[in-house]
Amino acid sequence: MGDPVTLTPAAAGLIRSLRAAHGPIMFHQSGGCCDGSAPMCYPAGEFRTGGSDVLLASLEVDGVPEPVEFWMSTAQWELWKHTRLTVDVVPGRGSGFSLEAPEGVRFLIRSHLAP
Repeated sequence: MGDPVTLTPAAAGLIRSLRAAHGPIMFHQSGGCCDGSAPMCYPAGEFRTGGSDVLLASLEVDGVPEPVEFWMSTAQWELWKHTRLTVDVVPGRGSGFSLEAPEGVRFLIRSHLAP
């Protein structure tokens, strides 16, 4: 079984840029409304995680000194645990709460069934 979360080169590049501007960062994906299918990027520790969340990955990104944690709500992971997730970047404006919002791009999850 491979890593549950991977990054495209475009996502890794945006992470490097956001890290340079904001310091250490993290991702959280919930099953909520609106941008619920988009991972939200926050300064590390700004989004409080707890017993209703699961740490899926500590992503190693070239040029970023610390791992980038990727969290998901436990309820959503129960539905998605048979998939592998790829964090990508597409043009467009996502949620105003995610760090990439002012950049004119947004993070997006691409999923496929795990082998």
